[in-house]
Amino acid sequence: MARMLEPLIVGKVIGEVLDSFNPSVKMRVTYNSNKQVFNGHEFFPSAVVSKPRVEVQDADLRSLFTLVMTDPDVPGPSDPYLREHLHWIVTDIPGTTDASFGREVVGYESPRPNIGIHRFVFVLFKQKRRQAVSVPSSRDQFNTRQFAEDNDLGLPVAAVYFNAQRETAARRR
Repeated sequence: MARMLEPLIVGKVIGEVLDSFNPSVKMRVTYNSNKQVFNGHEFFPSAVVSKPRVEVQDADLRSLFTLVMTDPDVPGPSDPYLREHLHWIVTDIPGTTDASFGREVVGYESPRPNIGIHRFVFVLFKQKRRQAVSVPSSRDQFNTRQFAEDNDLGLPVAAVYFNAQRETAARRR
């Protein structure tokens, strides 16, 4: 399982967004039904406009999960003073299903990076019980660690991230 964490460490997701954890569940994130997210792969913002399918695999059907998606590189990776920007929260996702079976508490906001290459991080937490989470008052200056602590979620059970940067007119053709 340590090998699964390596790209998260190299990409500084562990350290800047999350503490080190033991992945214990498989999470599959897919955009447009065929573009699977792998750590560090790049997507064009135009390819991630619609919310992805996020599947919780190899988990007990009676377990519930919370999904958080953030961008830790706002407004730009060289000076991310608004770190993190919240893109999505879904709670009460039953194991072996996908996020559409959960309760969306913060609607999906598609990535729109302006400056530099941004990381977009999906984090999955196992809930101790069915619960209402405290919804942040703003999407800006979100903190995944603090959110997990405030809602008694503990360490993540899975995480994956992709990179995206602003599409120039020449690249869109």
